[in-house]
Amino acid sequence: MCGIVAYIGQREAYPIVLKGLKRLEYRGYDSAGVAIINNGLQVYKRKDKVAALEEYAASKDMRSHIAIGHTRWATHGEPSDRNAHPHTSGNGKLAMIHNGIIENYVQLKQELINQGHVFKSDTDTEVLLHFIEEIKKNNQCTLEEALLIALKRVVGAYVIVLIDEDNPDTLIAARKGSPLVIGVGKGEHFLASDASPIIEYTKEVVYVNDYEIAIIKADELILKNISNERQTPYIQKLDIELAAIEKGGYAHFMLKEIFEQPQTIFDSLRGRLDAKNGTLTMGGMRAYEEILTNAKRIIIVACGTSWHAGLVAEYMIEELCRIPVEVEYASEFRYRNPVVGEGDVIIAVSQSGETADTLVAIESAKEKGAIILGVCNVVGSSIARLSHAGAYTHAGPEIGVASTKAFTAQLAVLCLVGLKIGIEKGTITQQRFQHLLDELDQVPDKVATALKLDDQIVRIADKYKDARDFLYLGRGYNFPVALEGALKLKEISYIHAEGYPAAEMKHGPIALVDENLPVVIVATKDSYYEKVVSNIQEIKARKGKVIAVVTEGDTTIPPMADDTIFVPAADELVAPIISVIPLQLLAYHIGVLKGLDVDKPRNLAKSVTVE
Repeated sequence: MCGIVAYIGQREAYPIVLKGLKRLEYRGYDSAGVAIINNGLQVYKRKDKVAALEEYAASKDMRSHIAIGHTRWATHGEPSDRNAHPHTSGNGKLAMIHNGIIENYVQLKQELINQGHVFKSDTDTEVLLHFIEEIKKNNQCTLEEALLIALKRVVGAYVIVLIDEDNPDTLIAARKGSPLVIGVGKGEHFLASDASPIIEYTKEVVYVNDYEIAIIKADELILKNISNERQTPYIQKLDIELAAIEKGGYAHFMLKEIFEQPQTIFDSLRGRLDAKNGTLTMGGMRAYEEILTNAKRIIIVACGTSWHAGLVAEYMIEELCRIPVEVEYASEFRYRNPVVGEGDVIIAVSQSGETADTLVAIESAKEKGAIILGVCNVVGSSIARLSHAGAYTHAGPEIGVASTKAFTAQLAVLCLVGLKIGIEKGTITQQRFQHLLDELDQVPDKVATALKLDDQIVRIADKYKDARDFLYLGRGYNFPVALEGALKLKEISYIHAEGYPAAEMKHGPIALVDENLPVVIVATKDSYYEKVVSNIQEIKARKGKVIAVVTEGDTTIPPMADDTIFVPAADELVAPIISVIPLQLLAYHIGVLKGLDVDKPRNLAKSVTVE
């Protein structure tokens, strides 16, 4: 969601913060702002893109060695200049940026109004800053002490960074529930919501934990917990290259990331899968292998695209391991008092590792004695640190808001998890195990083959770009692929699309079918193939337009379909990793042909760190 960047050191701070805000644009936002100290505290902010802020600040004196910057995704108050961050205190000496939601801000605001505070915005952030200011004034204490007191009263999630006109050599930050990483340089420090604004300057970072505050000077980093006890910063090395967050000649990050998938899937398998020798190594699960093998139930919690990956994993794990699997929306799971206890295994799937609903869901399950297995992409993320065991997907930074390469990497890793449990448990034969290892080993090359369909898919996209609605259908392993295809189209093109099990079409959605409705059917050769052929005939009988994704060599479906997309043959268990590729390309090209910003779709954020 909101993006946070800050700098303190010997360099000019504003250019660093501005570039960092541009790097964080993929997170989704509606306004941007910065605060510096230059002859007093100066705040500049504007509704709309970072470019609008840059233009506004171009005529200002932006020289400073300390700065905080923010891109806002609106929660409390409409997108506007006055609701943009940073916000200032009543006396104008403090400025603050904030990612998260302060749930008890209404009560705090009324108390502060009764004490004479006047607010300039509609945000919960300004309320928190005034609350800190009030504590500082009443207690005649330092800003750090006031912050510690305030955070004990606050309910909600936050990352905040404060700048103080009276202490121009210090930044103060705090974190609970939203991500914050601090880059450690020589005589300088960089703060950001994720590593992308930092890697240009340093590879050494500290991930701030929940309930910690950081007092940061150019040459000093002090971490404390909320009880004011010093903590030892744990410095980690970033394994990311600058080129990974740049477009590399592609028109959009989304297209680059779609075409990276042969490599990113290979990376997710590398060091784990050895098909030649028939071995599978999952180092991050080793300590909990016996518990996973003996699990009576597995619950997968996720949101959005990761939830679709979880649905595919449900089919995989139940088939391979014979363990009951439930797939839950994290946002629902956390609120409905689910039955979870010792012996249950929770698999949390998240690209960012910071998804707020998923984090809260697994925290609750962990308290009840469940074992948490994290599957996420970002090293050092909150879910990774909260999990007992897990596996990184190694897809690299994903800048496009609509997830593509992260999804296929999740499928690859979840398949490995199912295979590992299945072979250890003895619920699959050695022959089947070896066959699936071979199939997985071939997936990167088959995805590369599927990507050669790009020109054909451009033509199909042009044919259907003006449709008002789409229907996506699939059965078995292909049903979650249909859901994911529909989601991609909605995200990127703003065309209404619905994913459905093909067999359920006759229980409602068939009423939508007419000569104007494109129906995308994922119909690769699998156990359900003959049934899907019947579903296609039902659509054609009602004059629907059929776009069929089928296995190479299929001669049955192409005569029925209006458009046919051939993908390489694969075992049905791994086929979704391949069959989703043309659906990603279809969504991308329709969005581009409609003239839309496919990397930053309206209203969406890459990492959903608030409820």
